[in-house]
Amino acid sequence: MARSVKFEVFGQEYSLNTEMEDAEVQEVLDFVRVHLSETCRATNVLPSSRNLILASLNMAGKYVQLRKDFEAYRNKIDRLNDQIRKKIEDFV
Repeated sequence: MARSVKFEVFGQEYSLNTEMEDAEVQEVLDFVRVHLSETCRATNVLPSSRNLILASLNMAGKYVQLRKDFEAYRNKIDRLNDQIRKKIEDFV
């Protein structure tokens, strides 16, 4: 069941409706805060809509890379499983 979670980023309070567990929400918030801090440090200004977009693009880029890495990993595991299956079939 969705619930409302209140949190603060750079002194601004926000509310989020989520079904995530508290630990997951905290992990997401920590991730966002780190990326916003990195973006603001790189631009030397407080958060603005421009910095929020840059941070969002940064996070999206990390997500896309992670998805690609996972797909490559899954393909590698599938190939290894096929090799193992073939060896077992050849053995039997």
